[in-house]
Amino acid sequence: MNLSALDQRLLNDWQRDFPLVARPFDALAATLGLSADEVLARLARLQAAGAFSRIGGVWAPGVGGAALLCAYALPPEQLEAAAQRVNALPGVNHNYEREDRYNLWFVITGADAPSLQTQLDTLDAELGLCCLRLPMRRPYRIDLGFDLQQRLAPRGGCSRKAPPVLGRDRALAAWLEDGLPLVHRPYDLAAIRTGRPLASVLNQLQQWQMEGTLKRLGVIVRHHELGFDQNAMAVFDAPDEQVDALGQRLAAQTGVTLAYRRERAADWPYNLYAMVHGRERAEVQAAVDSARHAAGLDGLPHKLLFSRRRFKQQGGRYFSAEAPHG
Repeated sequence: MNLSALDQRLLNDWQRDFPLVARPFDALAATLGLSADEVLARLARLQAAGAFSRIGGVWAPGVGGAALLCAYALPPEQLEAAAQRVNALPGVNHNYEREDRYNLWFVITGADAPSLQTQLDTLDAELGLCCLRLPMRRPYRIDLGFDLQQRLAPRGGCSRKAPPVLGRDRALAAWLEDGLPLVHRPYDLAAIRTGRPLASVLNQLQQWQMEGTLKRLGVIVRHHELGFDQNAMAVFDAPDEQVDALGQRLAAQTGVTLAYRRERAADWPYNLYAMVHGRERAEVQAAVDSARHAAGLDGLPHKLLFSRRRFKQQGGRYFSAEAPHG
């Protein structure tokens, strides 16, 4: 996708710290020497072209519900049909074919763990297989965006346990999941939907950011469409007594966009995960090798699972079924 210099600035500079003011697009316009109308028109064009999915929030793990990383080991001839069946589950937001015996990997989110287990039990019965179910136990780094002027995606910020979204605030979170409408005063619409004053909306969003509940607020770019179409998931079998220290070191390495601890499964001994995204397979491989060595993981059993096909990718949905307040 060819982007002008102004397009790159819009997508690059506003992936985080999106203005929490009544007329946020005026603030973007002031940095670019454009009018707010020109910014809105440019963003509408970029969104229609697939450069970004929405302007919205990325939540810290666990603040809104439950999530599981899952995987099936499928015969090649069944992969496509199974992927479409997985895509049909309402909580699935990422679904990839990866290079491994466990070749279909997906993330499913929902209001609570029992509801996810029920959906997966039904899916297992339909497919005649048992999926790996790998809950996250501790995040070490959560992706904070993609620098479109670099080859490898940069490091994000370290994660900490954040307060959950509760009660009447969940309606505002549901609005944010949908993404800000491209209008001059988008937060006014949140105030109307949730039945709270505009100042209360802006204060709550700011509080979520300060607490770490909202990891970032800004443009959510579609990295595949913008050239970051190579990614690999590195998994390690780390000693339980060392995994947190190793995870923190792994998370600090250049190119690592996600790092976290997950539970092991019966025939899947890996408990430490990292993701690296880039434009070229070779540079992703090199970044993983460098990160593994620098973090002191060279002697651990590990696998590197490159993605082959992307069946689905969208933001996680924890709050979309919430009823508006008022």
